[in-house]
Amino acid sequence: MRIFDFLSKSEISEGISFPWIALTTVNQLDEIQKNKNEVCAIFKHSTRCGISRSVLSKYEKSKIGNLEGIKYYYLDLLNYRELSNEIASRFKVIHQSPQLLIIEKGVVVEHASHYEILE
Repeated sequence: MRIFDFLSKSEISEGISFPWIALTTVNQLDEIQKNKNEVCAIFKHSTRCGISRSVLSKYEKSKIGNLEGIKYYYLDLLNYRELSNEIASRFKVIHQSPQLLIIEKGVVVEHASHYEILE
């Protein structure tokens, strides 16, 4: 089952509190890679980018935040650029913003950027 399969324009709803975990350290990244029981999603967001803000808002309103067994991490690119570079290096995914990576058993199984995140 792929996480992107759950996200469509028909699944947008208001009032969902999104379960973000702030991604701020390399130790957290180590934990994500070692996690064999849960799928982890990393949303890389630029607070200065209108597209990133729009995609983040729509993503937060989607029903995807209600899926059990998934840990949702939020990375503020402006404050943690080195961590973003480490993500790109470890997971072999070229940096983009906004960007969503889906990690399962320590491996990126899907990734998307910009409005592709919402498709």
